[in-house]
Amino acid sequence: MTYALGTRLIAEFIGTALLVILGNGSVANVDLKGTKGNGSDWMLIAVGYGAGVMIPAMMFGSISGNHINPAFTIGLAVSGLFPWNEVLPYIAVQMAGAIVGQLLVVAAYKPHYDLTEDTQHILGTFSTINATKSKLNGFINEFLGSYILFIAALGITKAPFFQNNLGTAHMGLGFLVATLVASLGGPTGPGLNPARDLGPRLVHWLFPLKHKGSSDWGYAWVPVLAPILAGIAGIATYKGFFM
Repeated sequence: MTYALGTRLIAEFIGTALLVILGNGSVANVDLKGTKGNGSDWMLIAVGYGAGVMIPAMMFGSISGNHINPAFTIGLAVSGLFPWNEVLPYIAVQMAGAIVGQLLVVAAYKPHYDLTEDTQHILGTFSTINATKSKLNGFINEFLGSYILFIAALGITKAPFFQNNLGTAHMGLGFLVATLVASLGGPTGPGLNPARDLGPRLVHWLFPLKHKGSSDWGYAWVPVLAPILAGIAGIATYKGFFM
């Protein structure tokens, strides 16, 4: 069944919002002072982001394709797998969904934002930060993680093994993201998604938090450009060899 563009855009909006709520919400639970999960380990965050991709994928994979990521949308379009005239509408609702999702995270954790004085912990619940303040390392990390994400995501959803059960494939996407966060998340977060980073960073910049600190705009281009380039390369690689 083919869905109208408006229906698919609603799915992309809700899916991206869920990604941010479940993913950044898990970071807030770990890093903000006074939460029930404060001080928990990295695996809680990996599970949050994994579920943040898996649940929308199972809800909307058969409706909009569950891109929930501008880099995936652009990469598909460059390889001729998605119409260019729908790229900007998809990206617009993905950005809007990420912003709304982050606003809901702030609403849910507002007392704990007020208690937390570490500005890096606060920013980390919105956007990515390179642990060693290296843009080069951040770019390499984001590109590598995103390349694996996109080539694997396309491989999982297009593989003949899953064609009779795409629901299982969409579940696999959650394990893919959780593993990427666990394996490559140490240096940056990671972002792997321009909307997931840029939308919440805009919220951080504009929202009057008590201990906000810098939004680190000097680094903001890294988690936008690296995933886009990786999306183009990863999807082209899979298409070139396996489709």
